Amino acid sequence: MPLTLVGLITTGHPGGAGFCHIVGFLDTFLTTNSMLSMAALSIDRWVAVVFPLSYHSRIRHRDAVLALGYTWIHSLCFSTVATCRSWVGYHHLYASCTLCNVRAKGAGVQFMVFTVALHTLTFLLTLIVMCVTYLKVLKVARFHCKRIDVITMQTLVLLVDIHPSVRQKCLEEQKRRRQRATKKISTFIGTFVVCFTPYVITRIVELFSPGPISPHWGILSKCLAYSKAASDPFVYSLLRHQYRKTCSLLANKILKRSPLNSSSLRIETKVGRDTTINIQPSPNKALNQ
Repeated sequence: MPLTLVGLITTGHPGGAGFCHIVGFLDTFLTTNSMLSMAALSIDRWVAVVFPLSYHSRIRHRDAVLALGYTWIHSLCFSTVATCRSWVGYHHLYASCTLCNVRAKGAGVQFMVFTVALHTLTFLLTLIVMCVTYLKVLKVARFHCKRIDVITMQTLVLLVDIHPSVRQKCLEEQKRRRQRATKKISTFIGTFVVCFTPYVITRIVELFSPGPISPHWGILSKCLAYSKAASDPFVYSLLRHQYRKTCSLLANKILKRSPLNSSSLRIETKVGRDTTINIQPSPNKALNQ
């Protein structure tokens, strides 16, 4: 995104042609890897929710390494082919070094097949995997919510003397519990669709459209695709307790402190005060002596 801003200001690619080829390679590689990583995460969440008791036996370290290795190899193959075929360069529509159909004039059909295959095997594949896995997760979450709702309603019926405010809080929590899983899954899939769909559609339309496309739209779609990688840490950290806990532990480790330091210090201070009080003789006893 910073290089896109520089290209937008200078109306040209920063650096020489070699630097632009490297940036184009990284652009294709990282964009593809970002999409496939979302598919891998959705599969991991599906196994964790649908098979919670056998999660550790189904998803082992070897399986995680294989999944990550596939995403990297998949991304590396497409980006390497594009670079070796000289299909990367500065694209004025996106104001960035990326896949460029202008540089593929001599191989128009091959470039079209490559572009369609790239977005089909990355964007479309990831979208299908995310929809299937997260819908299964949502189905399981709603099933558990129904069971909890039945238990809650039975408890409220049995507790005759319960205060109306407590009953109302239970019903509100019941409503929030139904919506929580839907909101999270909608956020995961929604951010993916909003950030990547405009860019992918623009790429496909660019191949077959005889007329020019507005550069403002091209830059906007490109920046949306870049923003997905920037927004992922916030989306996952804000919506998942495990990520928030991990970030907190990392922050405490960087600051070289323990989250229990403050509480332990308070306990030690209290114990020290109690010990001092017990050791000191009472005033009446001191006067008698």
